[in-house]
Amino acid sequence: MTAHSPDLNVARRAAELARAAEQTVDVLVIGGGITGAGVALDAASRGLSVTLLEAEDLAFGTSRFSSKLVHGGLRYLATGDVATAKESAFERHLLMTRIAPHLIRPLAQLLPFTAGVSTRQRAAGVVGMTLGDLLRIRAGTPRRYLPPPRLVSSRTAKRLFPSLSDEGLSGGMLSYDGQLIDDARLVVTVARTAASHGAHILTRVRALALRADGATAEDMLTGERLDVRARSVVNATGVWAGSLDESITVRPSRGTHIVLDAADLGDPCGALTIPHEGSISRYVFALPQQQGRVIVGLTDEDAPGPVPRVPEATEGEIDFLLTTLNRALSAPITRAQVRGSFAGLRPLVDTAGRATADISRRHLVDVSAHGVVTVLGGKLTTYRRMAEEAVDLAVASAGLTADASRTASLRLTDTAGAVADRRRISRAIIEFAVRAEGAMTADDVLDRRTRIGLVDDDREQHRAYVESVVAEVLSTLP
Repeated sequence: MTAHSPDLNVARRAAELARAAEQTVDVLVIGGGITGAGVALDAASRGLSVTLLEAEDLAFGTSRFSSKLVHGGLRYLATGDVATAKESAFERHLLMTRIAPHLIRPLAQLLPFTAGVSTRQRAAGVVGMTLGDLLRIRAGTPRRYLPPPRLVSSRTAKRLFPSLSDEGLSGGMLSYDGQLIDDARLVVTVARTAASHGAHILTRVRALALRADGATAEDMLTGERLDVRARSVVNATGVWAGSLDESITVRPSRGTHIVLDAADLGDPCGALTIPHEGSISRYVFALPQQQGRVIVGLTDEDAPGPVPRVPEATEGEIDFLLTTLNRALSAPITRAQVRGSFAGLRPLVDTAGRATADISRRHLVDVSAHGVVTVLGGKLTTYRRMAEEAVDLAVASAGLTADASRTASLRLTDTAGAVADRRRISRAIIEFAVRAEGAMTADDVLDRRTRIGLVDDDREQHRAYVESVVAEVLSTLP
C-alpha cells in the first residue's frame, strides 16, 4: 500500500478538494466525528479509496463533549446490558494495548463510602466493579494497564480525592478505567491515520443531499457547489443524520459537564464516582483533566426539537451536577466556582416511550431505502467496531472488493504529544495544529486541538495570540 503523509492542512485540502469533483471513490463518508473518522480509517486501511466530508471542523460535534473516558461498560452491567458491556470492555482493551496506548492512561476511580452513599449503593458498586473486572480479564487486558478493583481505607480515599467529606467516611471501592488525554485529539489522530492510508479528509465541506452514488456538497469557504461521486456512501453525521435522510429518526439526549479548578477540590489524583440519589445504575463523575481542571458530569436529558450547532448546558443541569457532587464533599462547590460548562448530544436510536437514560447504547448500522449506509448510536469507546461494521455493510451492499478490517491491530499515528498549559500556549502547539492537524482558525486550536476554550476566560486571554500565529502559519502554506 502506498504510504501517504498523515499531515492535514489547507494546502492538502485544496488539492484533494479539486480532485473530489473529478473522481469516483469507493467510499464517501459524511461526518468528521469519531465515527466518521473511524469509518474513513477502516475503509482506507483495507485499500479502498475514501473521501470524508465534514461541514465544520474535525470533532466539532458530540465527539468533543464526552467524559473523555474509554470505559469498560460498568453502567451497562448495572442496567443488564451485558452485550454492550462486553463490547466496551473488548474495544477498551484494543485501544489501550494496541491502537492508542499513547493517547490513553489508566484512571483511578473511587466510589466513596460516605454518609451520602447508601449501603445498597455501596454493595451494588462493589458487585458491579467486580463484574467489570471479570470483563477486563475476559477481554485479556493485563493488570499493568488496568489494576483490579479493591477496597481502600479512608486515608487512601482522602489521598485520592482530598476534598472528600469526612462525615461517615469508611473508605471506598477503587477501580480503574481508561482516560483519554482528550476526546477531540483522538478524532484528529484517527483522521490523520486515515490520511496516512490515502483518505481525503475535507473539512468545511457540507453535504447538502445524499444518494446511493454520491452527494451534492458545498465548500463552506467559497460557497462553490460540487458533485462527489462514490460507489458507496456512509452517513456518520450522528444527531444530524435525519437532516440528510428523512427515514432516520434520532432521539438526541443531552449530556452536560461543568468545569472546575482542580485546586478547589484539593488537586485530586483520582476520579470520584457518586451515585445519583436513590439509584444503583446512574452516577456523576468528577474527573481530573489536563490544564489543572476537573470536569463533573454527566446528565442524560431528552433534547427534542431542532439540533443546535453547539448545545448549551442548562442551569438546571448545572445545579443538579453541583448538588450531586456536593453530597460527597467536605465543603460545597458554589455556582461561582464553575469555570465553564459544555454539553453534547448523544445520537440515540429512537425507542418510543422510553426515557433517554434507559435507551440502549447499542449502535445501529443499516442501509436506507436510498442505498446509503447509516451508522448511528453507540459510544466513543466502540467507534472502531461501529466503523468496521459500517464498512463491511458498504462493501457488501455496493459489491466492492476489499481486504478484511485491519483496525483491531492498527496503531494510530503519533501526535505532537503537546499539552497546553491553561496559562500559556506555545507557538509549537499552534503551528503543529495548523500544519499537521487541519486547524484553520483560532477556534479550531482553542476548542479542538487544545481544550483551552472550555473556559471562556482562558479562551479570551489567548485568542489574540493564537489568531496571529494561525494567520502567520497559514500565510506560509502553499
